[in-house]
Amino acid sequence: MRKFLSPSFLLPLVACIVLGAVWTREVGTILLVVVAAALIAAVLVGVHHAEVVAHRVGEPFGTLVLAMAVTVIELALIGSMMLSGSPAASTLARDTVYATVMIVCNGVVGLCLLLGAIRHHVMIFQVEGVGQALAVLAPLTTLTLVLPGFTTTAPGSEYSPSQLVFAGVASLVLYGAFVFVQTVRHREYFLPVETGDGEAHAPRPSVAATLASLVLLIICLVAVVGLAKKLAPSIEAGVRAAHAPQAVVGICIALLVLLPETWAALRAATRNQMQTSLNLALGSALATIGLTIPAVAALSISIGLPLTLGLAGTGTTLLALTLLVSAITLATGRATVLDGTVHLILFGAFLFLSVVP
Repeated sequence: MRKFLSPSFLLPLVACIVLGAVWTREVGTILLVVVAAALIAAVLVGVHHAEVVAHRVGEPFGTLVLAMAVTVIELALIGSMMLSGSPAASTLARDTVYATVMIVCNGVVGLCLLLGAIRHHVMIFQVEGVGQALAVLAPLTTLTLVLPGFTTTAPGSEYSPSQLVFAGVASLVLYGAFVFVQTVRHREYFLPVETGDGEAHAPRPSVAATLASLVLLIICLVAVVGLAKKLAPSIEAGVRAAHAPQAVVGICIALLVLLPETWAALRAATRNQMQTSLNLALGSALATIGLTIPAVAALSISIGLPLTLGLAGTGTTLLALTLLVSAITLATGRATVLDGTVHLILFGAFLFLSVVP
């Protein structure tokens, strides 16, 4: 009985109740605070349940569960906003995917490296697994976010329908090959490096506890996307009121959706489990492109929605610099506070230039 009265059990239900109560109502100032509080609570509890599932199934399956779940939720949010006729509908997928990659590769990785290295001095991880992830991330980002600005079949920074089909299929194949390598062929590349941390050897949860946490994780993620969608109009209104570029909407959405993975990655880094942090971070970036782009491409082709994918010169430059720096800082399997600082400076440049292009 005590278990059913615990915050980890009650808060997902409370978040869903809040979501149901505000779903058909306008969100004023007071309700906005309530929705934001429920969203944060759902994120924190969701990470707890994701860690329970991860501890039961082991790495890298545990981090893959959270990365896939959050990406599916992000995809649902992007698709619903595209269909709603949002002013940012044609560029929302590009802005959100680009923001996700920059937030993950610079913000999340940078924070994990910095905070982890402050506490443990040197962060150790498997360079083979990181190298596999970066090898897939480079062509994925180039095919979906860079090349559309250079093709000539369709006007502007768009792909033609046939080009969209090719990009979508290529993204799925690349991501599918990565998941196969991560979970089957070379799973050992993605296993945590032994650090002597006692928490890594805690008893595995029972099957019943794992199934309960899986159900509650799904409830939390549904609450997160629903509450984030209710916050989205306020975000768009705030961006317009601040006279900020429309791309800031995509950044805000990505920040909201990535909260569960970010918190989980930071907790792992502070426990000296950098491999788990990188599995979460890079895995979420790959899943975002590998699953989101094919889905929005299919949506665009099937109902004739415009879809702008190509980045401008500033975005392309920052993306290329991020991939180059990641290949350097993560190339040795060891990282210090300097590496984390470099990534965070790039993240700051991304945020600043998004607001002041």
